[in-house]
Amino acid sequence: MKVSSINTITGIGASGIGLVDSVYLIILKVTNNQTMCLKGLGDCWSVNLSPYSEIYGIPVSVFGALAYILLLALLIPNALPWISPVIKNQLTFGVTFAGFIYSIYLTYLEIAVIKALCPFCIISAVMMTVLFISSLLRLVQNQSEYTLSLEDKNG
Repeated sequence: MKVSSINTITGIGASGIGLVDSVYLIILKVTNNQTMCLKGLGDCWSVNLSPYSEIYGIPVSVFGALAYILLLALLIPNALPWISPVIKNQLTFGVTFAGFIYSIYLTYLEIAVIKALCPFCIISAVMMTVLFISSLLRLVQNQSEYTLSLEDKNG
């Protein structure tokens, strides 16, 4: 199996896990069902009640789910055929970079400000980190494609 295939499978898997995790967090937030927080594994409920769990009244997990859906669309072969593979890789890198930086920020808030860790938030941060590294590797592996693409446009 080629490295690019492994990279794609890893990306699709991490996006799928991240999407399921985000949907779980959306349900938790919308239903206010404290029993969905697993006892003995961090303090999911404190994180869920914090003001940092929403942006303008929208749960942060909604933005996570949207990002994972977009990443799935970009990573699944033959999806979005009107977008070139080069642009797909660049978009994937951009989305994962933003998600990775935001995950670092949220993890900092959990540790330093909220003083509670949500295991589901950590799963999402780990998945976004895997996706970011995967997209970075994809850019490095396909560097020649970008160079050729730029040369074609510049003549």
